[in-house]
Amino acid sequence: MSNIYEEKAAMIAAGELLEYVPFGRDHCKHHPNALNLQLRQLQPASELLSSDGAAGLVGCLREVTIHEKLKESWHLRKGVGEVGEDVDYDEELYTAGNVVVWSRGSKSEASTVYKAFTMDSPVLQALWCNFSITQDKGWKSKSKEKVEESVCIVQSSSINVHTVEGKDYIAPLPFQVAHVWPSKYGLLFERCSSPHEFPPSPPREPLPTIFSMLHPLDEIAPLVCKSSSSFGASRVQYVADHTLRIVFTSAEPSIMMTYDIVQCSHVVWTLRKVKPEEQNVVLKLPDQTVTPQHVSTSSSLTAHLRSVSKGDSPTGSPFQNYSSIHSQSRSISSPSLYSRSHSPSISNMAALSRSHSPALAVNSFSGVQRFNFSTHTPSPKRASASHSPNSSLSDSLLAPETEPIVPELCIDQLWTEPVASMREKNSQASKVFVTTDLCGQKFLCFLVESQFQLSCIFFPYQSIETMLVLESNGSLVLYTGVSRVGKIFIPGLPAPSLTVSHSMPRPSTPLENNSTPAKSVVRRAMPLDEDVLLSPVPELRDSSKIHESSYLDDCTFQQTANYIHAVRDNVQNRVTLVLVCKQLQQSIDIEGHDVPESATEEVPTEKLVEDPAAKDDVKKCLQAIKYILPKEIAVQVLIKWYSTYNAPGGPCYHSEWNMFVTCLMNMMGYNTDRLMWTQNLNYEGSLSPVIAPKKARPSEAGCDEDWEYLLKSEYHQNAESHLLASALHLDAVEALPAKEDIPCCVSLDTSAILFHHIPSIFFVLHLVYEELKLDNLMREGTRSLVVLLLQLARDLKLESYLDFYWRDYCSVVKATTHSCVIDEAQTSFMNQPPFFTCEPSSIYQWLSCCLRGDLVPPYPYLPGICERSRLVILSFALYLLGDEKAVSGDSCKYLLRISAGQRKQQVEQDTRRCSLRLELSASSLAEKLIIWLTDTGFSLRDLDSLPFGVALPIRDAIYQCREQPSSDWPETVFLLIGRQDLTKQAGEGSLPKGKSCVNQVLSSDVPMGTETEDDDDGMSDLNMEVMSLIWSEDLRVQEVRRLLQSSQPVRVNVVQLPEVSDHEYIEEKENRLLQLCQRTMALPIGRGMFTLFSSYPVPTEPLPIPKLNLTGRAPPRNTTVDLNSGNIDVPLNMASWASFHNGVAAGLKIAPVSQIDSAWIVYNKPKNVELANEYAGFLMGLGLSGHLTKLATLNIHDYLTKGHEMTSIGLLLGVSAAKLSTMDMSVTRLLSIHIPALLPPTSTELDVPHNVQVAAVVGIGLVYQGTAHRHIAEVLLAEIGRPPGPEMEYCTDRESYSLAAGMALGMVCLGLGSNMIGMSDLNVPDQLYQYMVGGHKHFHSRIQREKHKSPSYQIREGDTINVDVTCPGATLALAMIYLKTNNRSVSDWLRAPDTMYLLDFVKPEFLLLRTLARCLIMWDDILPNAEWIESNVPQIIRENSVPLQAAEVPTSEDLNLETLTQAHVYIIAGACLALGFRFAGSANLAAFNCLYKFAREFMKCTSGPAAALTGHYNLETCLSVVLISLAMVMSGSGNLKVLQLCRFMHKKTGVEMNYGFHMAHYVALGLLFLGGGRYSLSTSNSAIAALLCALYPHFPVNSTDNRYHFQGVRNLSVVASDPRLLAPVSVDWHLACFLPLEMPRCGTQWYEETTEELVAPSLLPELYLLKQIKVKGPRYWEIVLDLSKGTEQLKSFLSRDGIMYVKLRAGQLSYKEDPKGWRSLLAQTVACKNSEASGFKPDVISSFTSDPAVLSFAEYFCKPAKNIGQEKQEILDLFSTILYECVTQENPEMLPTYIGIDQAVRRLGRKEASETFELWQIKLVLEFYNSRNLQERLRKKSHKGLFMKSEFLPVMKCTVDHILDQWISAGGDVALHQYLTGQPVEESQMNTLACFLVYHSVPTFGQLSAFELEGTTTFSEIMLKFSQLRVPVRALLRLAPLFLKNPQLMVY
Repeated sequence: MSNIYEEKAAMIAAGELLEYVPFGRDHCKHHPNALNLQLRQLQPASELLSSDGAAGLVGCLREVTIHEKLKESWHLRKGVGEVGEDVDYDEELYTAGNVVVWSRGSKSEASTVYKAFTMDSPVLQALWCNFSITQDKGWKSKSKEKVEESVCIVQSSSINVHTVEGKDYIAPLPFQVAHVWPSKYGLLFERCSSPHEFPPSPPREPLPTIFSMLHPLDEIAPLVCKSSSSFGASRVQYVADHTLRIVFTSAEPSIMMTYDIVQCSHVVWTLRKVKPEEQNVVLKLPDQTVTPQHVSTSSSLTAHLRSVSKGDSPTGSPFQNYSSIHSQSRSISSPSLYSRSHSPSISNMAALSRSHSPALAVNSFSGVQRFNFSTHTPSPKRASASHSPNSSLSDSLLAPETEPIVPELCIDQLWTEPVASMREKNSQASKVFVTTDLCGQKFLCFLVESQFQLSCIFFPYQSIETMLVLESNGSLVLYTGVSRVGKIFIPGLPAPSLTVSHSMPRPSTPLENNSTPAKSVVRRAMPLDEDVLLSPVPELRDSSKIHESSYLDDCTFQQTANYIHAVRDNVQNRVTLVLVCKQLQQSIDIEGHDVPESATEEVPTEKLVEDPAAKDDVKKCLQAIKYILPKEIAVQVLIKWYSTYNAPGGPCYHSEWNMFVTCLMNMMGYNTDRLMWTQNLNYEGSLSPVIAPKKARPSEAGCDEDWEYLLKSEYHQNAESHLLASALHLDAVEALPAKEDIPCCVSLDTSAILFHHIPSIFFVLHLVYEELKLDNLMREGTRSLVVLLLQLARDLKLESYLDFYWRDYCSVVKATTHSCVIDEAQTSFMNQPPFFTCEPSSIYQWLSCCLRGDLVPPYPYLPGICERSRLVILSFALYLLGDEKAVSGDSCKYLLRISAGQRKQQVEQDTRRCSLRLELSASSLAEKLIIWLTDTGFSLRDLDSLPFGVALPIRDAIYQCREQPSSDWPETVFLLIGRQDLTKQAGEGSLPKGKSCVNQVLSSDVPMGTETEDDDDGMSDLNMEVMSLIWSEDLRVQEVRRLLQSSQPVRVNVVQLPEVSDHEYIEEKENRLLQLCQRTMALPIGRGMFTLFSSYPVPTEPLPIPKLNLTGRAPPRNTTVDLNSGNIDVPLNMASWASFHNGVAAGLKIAPVSQIDSAWIVYNKPKNVELANEYAGFLMGLGLSGHLTKLATLNIHDYLTKGHEMTSIGLLLGVSAAKLSTMDMSVTRLLSIHIPALLPPTSTELDVPHNVQVAAVVGIGLVYQGTAHRHIAEVLLAEIGRPPGPEMEYCTDRESYSLAAGMALGMVCLGLGSNMIGMSDLNVPDQLYQYMVGGHKHFHSRIQREKHKSPSYQIREGDTINVDVTCPGATLALAMIYLKTNNRSVSDWLRAPDTMYLLDFVKPEFLLLRTLARCLIMWDDILPNAEWIESNVPQIIRENSVPLQAAEVPTSEDLNLETLTQAHVYIIAGACLALGFRFAGSANLAAFNCLYKFAREFMKCTSGPAAALTGHYNLETCLSVVLISLAMVMSGSGNLKVLQLCRFMHKKTGVEMNYGFHMAHYVALGLLFLGGGRYSLSTSNSAIAALLCALYPHFPVNSTDNRYHFQGVRNLSVVASDPRLLAPVSVDWHLACFLPLEMPRCGTQWYEETTEELVAPSLLPELYLLKQIKVKGPRYWEIVLDLSKGTEQLKSFLSRDGIMYVKLRAGQLSYKEDPKGWRSLLAQTVACKNSEASGFKPDVISSFTSDPAVLSFAEYFCKPAKNIGQEKQEILDLFSTILYECVTQENPEMLPTYIGIDQAVRRLGRKEASETFELWQIKLVLEFYNSRNLQERLRKKSHKGLFMKSEFLPVMKCTVDHILDQWISAGGDVALHQYLTGQPVEESQMNTLACFLVYHSVPTFGQLSAFELEGTTTFSEIMLKFSQLRVPVRALLRLAPLFLKNPQLMVY
């Protein structure tokens, strides 16, 4: 091998130079600090000299000092985006003084500052680093790692960490840091150390020198090293050697390189997290001194290294050393593995969660003093059990040791540099990087400038593919691995002289291999090999300084010219060159842009050799050659091609193939100047106007062609006619005879590098040729490649390959006949690969045999190169042969993998990639094929590029899957099968949250309401388009908006009587307004339900809250009536709770998927104090929608410390609802502060308002819902009967607190019944029963006795339970605990009394609660009929009470009719409410009729005679309860009858209608239109618990009443809401539409399985009741949602506003446009039944499809034109017929196939087929049409599916047969006979003959000669002999007459 330092002619072209100035430098000039003054020192001299005369020069001189200049530094890297995001910009991190600038920019965009930081002290270092933090998802979910990208800024005493998310950390440094390095796990710190700090005595332990920090909130921990000792065992100790220096770290892979300044050697380590056993060994080392691994007692790394001899190296590894300096390898066992008995204690900060505020990290690093290492001032404060070298204290005076610091990271030794005997000091590597050569071999390279040495270690890691080396003569040389590629030519720079006085020391011998005979500690599959290059890089100590060396003077270029001083900042395909001009000695940074994959160290292999702009055929060929050749030869081949391609003035796109062929053939030994067809492969003109392309001369000696060219030249003719020639009597020189007359015998150069590999190269290029035949876009490349293959096949004498190529391209074969002579002796030297086959592999032939059902041999393919071949073959094997194992990893039956000993890892990846994904549902072979194709990345673009015959089976599988696809397939599958509706549906699921699905999809053309309505009523965000379809026959939505609006003044219509004075009239109007205001203040609750989750706010705008207008307008003058006039008494704080509910309604509008954050929530806080109540409700609404979890803890603390009661209530309830059933500890602590019972007995008593306590108690129930937490349950059980305390403590509104405690207890033990594990000693049911019926008090806990030992001074209850206080809470607690348990023993406790005596002891309201609780427990016994409701009434009441519809009131002296009647109505109301719970959201017709009947009866009773006996308040209460029950059943349906009832109650504004009744009516109205018809109620346990809290059947008397029930929980009903609306949207027009659905229901105990049909948009039943949802009808494509596989997909639809994308079939109209189906576009386009395509009008094609390609085809190829010929008219008719059938059968993708078949047949008829490519496709189409797979499916189904209904294919087949048979009759039989007998064929017959042979699968002459067919006399003998060749019978019928020598027998 020639010396690699020889100057070669190869030159690599680079891009133009552009001046590069760090962007941070310019930015810092304008920075507002003193840095911009100091930066003037860094300005180039040209700028300084250009200042104003001498003054500028003097100013510059004044700034010159003897002090060191201000240091600046910068780093460049490729831009880093989000995960999976590819960004096109570079990032720069610039440091100067106290400023750090992080900027971004690219070639096309100007640089901008991304972040800038100004520190308090000078910045020592700035670097990028990523930290991993653990995200806790709660107690039910697992945690995961999140990477935080950050910038670390090192100062003298601290390190600042700034993340891209805005978090800032400050970590104090406990010691002086020499350098900080980024790693995979965090930061590594090198401590400044010196030998003086180590004590002389051996017992003293050295201090650690390398530390790690995994996160800024973690403590800095020492690094641990693990390596083998002399005895083979492993040792684990701290890294504590002051002679070690880190020179390089890498994240991927996690490695680190160190340098020993004493031994002058480099070591490579792997960096990983420490194991627990290793931590124990380090922390407890003295206790384990008896173990074998600690025999070596040396603690110092230096001592340990000196004790290791050359013969017993513990880290020997089979490293191969390519070095000219021979030395025996000696490896280092560990970097001064030192031990200590104890470590300093770990700080408290390390225990903090990393998700806490970053500000907590400041000044809290408790371990700073313990790491206060200093080499000059010993610190006596460091406490250690082992004697500290810097401590003068005795052991007795040492402070007790705290918890030790646990090490986090460990390093393992991987490689040790062989130390040379002549190694100089200060030979530390100045640059380390990872590179990969062109064949994928990886090297870890480090440059030792002092030795002019670049060492390359073979390393299994993939990274950059080339490296740029700066030689001593100023040349830039490109290397790949250890191989030299060539010099880099840079326009604008003069070429450096090749004669330099100080030449490089060159090795005397080539690169030699010296293996290291040692055993490696870390075992790897591949050894680490070392290559040492004596690099011509001069010693550059500091790139910022200019050295005057003699080498500059010896160069021959001009003194004023720029030369390259250094290379830096390699980013992608660009590099920064530091140029130095000797005259000015200024430093200019120049960056080379658009370097075509040359001057860079970070260029992937694919980009280097296979430029994205290069031709794909060249790419494929290079990949194949690189794969099959040995690595050493492959590198040389690629270098040769790379140098040729990237030469200055390189080729254009069209000449690239010619250059490649010439380069390859030259390397194979061909003389391309002697071959006829390669003489025309001249390079095209160069793109560069300066440098002409240079063609490499094959040899220095001339040839005859040179002399002949000279004789024919114009110069020679002029010389012969010159006077001088005649004067000298020169004879004329005759030209050589013509070239054709000279027998040309061209031979190959056997010394060429690729000569021995010609067979291998030929075979892989043949496979590439077959691969390119599968790509329609590579037809040109296929035609070019076949010429090269023909030459090789002809020279290798492969007749079968020649015949194969002739059949494909007969016109090309007959044009190239020149061959070269290869002697048999030379052939014997060629490497014959085992995979080489004599018969050519044909992908088309393989597919044809597969379609015919013949046995097929494995097809050879190249992994990673012939991917299309692999994909097509496995697709045919799966779909046509039915072999599922073919795609599950066992493909050896069909594929023969060509193995060249390389790419083993890639082969394994290919095997894993082609495995079928089994988790997706796939029943048929077609579905399995499509799923497998999408898993391999196959797309529609790939399908369109396949030839139509090859793609036809895949298209057929797509067509089969399109009809009934599974709903759980991914988006890629739907995209491939052409289902745009399902594709968009699957894509919407992955959209980022925060985007409005409705606003993006549906238009807003439908008017929002009437013109008189304002936009600020809070209901303008509703989706009116969907609601107009749901309720399309009336204006009920507008009516609901009118009823629920509160922003307009109410109408105060009071008639002034004559006897009423004006003052009295004003008072009367204000009293009337006060009554109306009771209604206005109650309606926000209903509006919140109506507008539930309908708004998607903009994060930059505040959310408007509709005004709660409490004024009125009095007709006829429309005067304003106000309550603030003072004429009447208005209750204090009357509107407080109304404003709160108004804010809740505004918060509930925000959809859960909205993108809001903590800043936006705080931004909405009003400045007006009067709006504080609304904002409090707004916070609660955000909590109910789940957004309050985003509120920062600091903001929550700020809100609570304000002391605003309503804000505290809203915040506590909101946070609790957002953390439902999570047992979140932070929320628990937050709530416990407001609940005295959860505080310790000795805690300070806090003045917490009563309502806040109630809210906190309810919040505890929400947070611990369903958890059965014992302590919480015990406290809540006691709080139900909390007695009043002294001095009026717990004396006001005790009922609401007890009720809240009971509801919270019920939620904690929700639905557990008797399964409350661990609480049997509490006797919860018995205690609740005692609370319900009364009795003696029992204190269960000591805490309760301590708190309530002082009785109340005002309320004397004694030891008896106050049932009026405790009964409601206990009753509801029992109902929730035993919910749906059907426990009869507990339900009997709740049965209504059946005697008159017992009835007198129970309040009528409690009977309602008992009935409700009893029915909820006996859930399955609830029936939707009046008989069941009446069955809950005891017999005594049923027989003696007054009926509701009684006309007269009877009298009785024995019975209290009032008690009986009130008990009767309350029991009826309780049963109705239970019926509402049982059938909530079901729209059950029987339940609706039953409840509607009782509602009408209660309405009549209010005005009947029984009203006086029952009491108007009681009747109104019961009526409100029944109305709510009715609304619960019909929730979300907007039932018109229920709306009429609500509107009737809305108009009742008399004195008898208080605030609570209005609230109940609006709650009913809100439930009826829940979420604008998009939501309904659920019947889950959690939903029922929330409804019990919100719909508690005791309503407040006024707006400030919270005595019996806390108003704050009235909005909890939204927790029970469930999205149920399914709203179909047309995927083509983005409009909501009607859609018939078919839903099979699951069977229950009341009914069997049934199928329900409805028209969407509509509400669905609860999902657990459904088995399937199916789109019904012929107008839309079928969609089936199988709920038996799970409801997650349907829930995702419903959560996105229920949008379900559907697609109309061709020619269909929507049900809104054509309800009856009489206006179908398909019916309009067909005139009658028999006309079909003849009546088709291309003008209406847009009605069938929206595909732009189909529309364009109809526009340009199907429209009739005037004065066209008959032939063109026939073509137009044919195209129209094809278009009609393709569109109506929903397979327009078949249109190119049919057109291609027609055009191919027409070209064959005109005998214009110069290649058989299209005929092969026709053959594959016909064979697939006749295949067994398709025919069996056609027999099962009447329609033909993918194929046309007409006889198009049979007609095309007959046409082809007729054309070829006619050719046989017209003399083609002679040509066929000549071919079969091996005779020359007439040239005019070759094209058609090739078509005939291909179409009829005729064997080659060589195959036929083996069967001896000449003596055959009968047709049966022919069939017998041809059966082995698999020739079809139809071909035998045409060949038989030729073999039987009886042409007359040929029958057509």
